[in-house]
Amino acid sequence: MEIFKEFKEFAIKGNVIDLAVGVIIGAAFGKIVNSVVEDLIMPIVGIFFNADFRNLYVPLSSSVSSGLALADAKKLGPVFAYGNFITEVINFTILALIIFLLIKVVNKIKRKEEEKEIPAAPPLTKQEILLSEIRDLLRK
Repeated sequence: MEIFKEFKEFAIKGNVIDLAVGVIIGAAFGKIVNSVVEDLIMPIVGIFFNADFRNLYVPLSSSVSSGLALADAKKLGPVFAYGNFITEVINFTILALIIFLLIKVVNKIKRKEEEKEIPAAPPLTKQEILLSEIRDLLRK
Protein backbone atom coordinates (compact mmCIF):
# COMPACT_ATOMS: atom_id res chain seq x y z
CA MET A 1 0.00 0.00 0.00
CA GLU A 2 2.93 2.33 0.56
CA ILE A 3 3.81 2.28 -3.13
CA PHE A 4 0.34 3.63 -3.97
CA LYS A 5 0.82 6.41 -1.45
CA GLU A 6 4.18 7.32 -3.00
CA PHE A 7 2.68 7.28 -6.48
CA LYS A 8 -0.19 9.49 -5.34
CA GLU A 9 2.28 12.01 -3.87
CA PHE A 10 4.29 11.92 -7.09
CA ALA A 11 1.23 12.47 -9.27
CA ILE A 12 -0.16 15.25 -7.10
CA LYS A 13 3.13 17.17 -7.05
CA GLY A 14 2.42 18.15 -10.61
CA ASN A 15 5.12 16.18 -12.42
CA VAL A 16 2.68 13.82 -14.10
CA ILE A 17 0.14 16.56 -14.73
CA ASP A 18 2.79 18.85 -16.27
CA LEU A 19 3.99 15.99 -18.46
CA ALA A 20 0.45 15.19 -19.62
CA VAL A 21 -0.23 18.83 -20.47
CA GLY A 22 3.09 19.00 -22.34
CA VAL A 23 2.29 15.90 -24.38
CA ILE A 24 -1.18 17.16 -25.29
CA ILE A 25 0.09 20.60 -26.30
CA GLY A 26 3.01 19.00 -28.15
CA ALA A 27 0.68 16.78 -30.16
CA ALA A 28 -1.51 19.73 -31.10
CA PHE A 29 1.55 21.81 -31.96
CA GLY A 30 2.87 18.94 -34.10
CA LYS A 31 -0.36 18.97 -36.09
CA ILE A 32 -0.01 22.70 -36.69
CA VAL A 33 3.58 22.32 -37.87
CA ASN A 34 2.59 19.37 -40.03
CA SER A 35 -0.11 21.50 -41.66
CA VAL A 36 2.36 24.35 -42.23
CA VAL A 37 4.78 21.98 -43.94
CA GLU A 38 2.23 20.07 -46.01
CA ASP A 39 -0.10 22.93 -46.91
CA LEU A 40 2.20 25.94 -47.15
CA ILE A 41 5.87 24.99 -47.55
CA MET A 42 5.80 21.81 -49.65
CA PRO A 43 3.63 23.29 -52.42
CA ILE A 44 6.15 26.13 -52.80
CA VAL A 45 9.07 23.68 -52.77
CA GLY A 46 7.16 21.53 -55.26
CA ILE A 47 6.91 24.48 -57.64
CA PHE A 48 10.69 24.83 -57.70
CA PHE A 49 11.24 21.11 -58.34
CA ASN A 50 8.12 20.64 -60.51
CA ALA A 51 7.01 17.74 -58.32
CA ASP A 52 4.67 16.86 -55.50
CA PHE A 53 7.07 15.38 -52.95
CA ARG A 54 4.39 13.17 -51.42
CA ASN A 55 4.03 11.38 -54.77
CA LEU A 56 7.73 10.84 -55.51
CA TYR A 57 8.62 7.17 -55.41
CA VAL A 58 10.53 4.41 -57.16
CA PRO A 59 8.49 1.34 -58.09
CA LEU A 60 9.96 -1.88 -56.66
CA SER A 61 7.71 -4.17 -58.67
CA SER A 62 6.96 -4.47 -62.37
CA SER A 63 3.24 -4.25 -61.61
CA VAL A 64 3.64 -0.63 -60.46
CA SER A 65 4.00 2.15 -63.03
CA SER A 66 5.71 5.40 -62.09
CA GLY A 67 2.96 7.73 -63.30
CA LEU A 68 0.44 6.89 -60.57
CA ALA A 69 -0.23 8.70 -57.33
CA LEU A 70 1.59 7.18 -54.36
CA ALA A 71 -1.57 5.80 -52.73
CA ASP A 72 -2.59 4.05 -55.97
CA ALA A 73 0.93 2.75 -56.55
CA LYS A 74 1.07 1.25 -53.02
CA LYS A 75 -2.13 -0.68 -53.78
CA LEU A 76 -0.47 -2.31 -56.80
CA GLY A 77 2.80 -3.27 -55.13
CA PRO A 78 5.85 -2.17 -53.14
CA VAL A 79 7.32 1.28 -53.72
CA PHE A 80 10.30 3.20 -52.35
CA ALA A 81 8.54 6.43 -51.25
CA TYR A 82 11.47 8.83 -50.86
CA GLY A 83 9.30 11.92 -51.41
CA ASN A 84 7.30 11.22 -48.28
CA PHE A 85 10.57 10.81 -46.36
CA ILE A 86 11.81 14.20 -47.62
CA THR A 87 8.55 15.80 -46.45
CA GLU A 88 8.88 14.24 -43.00
CA VAL A 89 12.52 15.40 -42.69
CA ILE A 90 11.48 18.97 -43.54
CA ASN A 91 8.60 18.66 -41.06
CA PHE A 92 10.99 17.48 -38.31
CA THR A 93 13.51 20.22 -39.08
CA ILE A 94 10.92 22.96 -38.83
CA LEU A 95 9.49 21.50 -35.61
CA ALA A 96 12.98 21.22 -34.08
CA LEU A 97 13.77 24.82 -35.09
CA ILE A 98 10.56 26.14 -33.55
CA ILE A 99 11.14 24.21 -30.31
CA PHE A 100 14.74 25.48 -30.20
CA LEU A 101 13.57 29.08 -30.59
CA LEU A 102 10.85 28.56 -27.96
CA ILE A 103 13.35 27.15 -25.44
CA LYS A 104 15.76 29.97 -26.23
CA VAL A 105 13.07 32.55 -25.36
CA VAL A 106 12.11 30.69 -22.17
CA ASN A 107 15.76 30.51 -21.07
CA LYS A 108 16.19 34.23 -21.74
CA ILE A 109 13.16 35.02 -19.58
CA LYS A 110 14.47 32.73 -16.81
CA ARG A 111 17.88 34.46 -16.86
CA LYS A 112 16.22 37.85 -16.51
CA GLU A 113 14.17 36.58 -13.55
CA GLU A 114 17.28 35.08 -11.92
CA GLU A 115 19.15 38.38 -12.33
CA LYS A 116 16.32 40.19 -10.58
CA GLU A 117 16.33 37.69 -7.70
CA ILE A 118 20.06 37.91 -6.93
CA PRO A 119 20.46 40.69 -4.39
CA ALA A 120 23.45 42.97 -4.67
CA ALA A 121 26.23 42.21 -2.23
CA PRO A 122 26.19 44.53 0.77
CA PRO A 123 29.05 47.04 0.89
CA LEU A 124 32.15 45.93 2.77
CA THR A 125 32.60 47.14 6.31
CA LYS A 126 35.76 48.98 7.40
CA GLN A 127 36.99 45.82 9.13
CA GLU A 128 36.55 43.74 5.98
CA ILE A 129 38.40 46.32 3.90
CA LEU A 130 41.30 46.39 6.37
CA LEU A 131 41.43 42.59 6.53
CA SER A 132 41.50 42.41 2.73
CA GLU A 133 44.40 44.87 2.63
CA ILE A 134 46.28 42.86 5.27
CA ARG A 135 45.67 39.65 3.32
CA ASP A 136 46.98 41.25 0.11
CA LEU A 137 50.09 42.56 1.91
CA LEU A 138 50.79 39.12 3.39
CA ARG A 139 50.59 37.55 -0.07
CA LYS A 140 53.25 39.96 -1.34
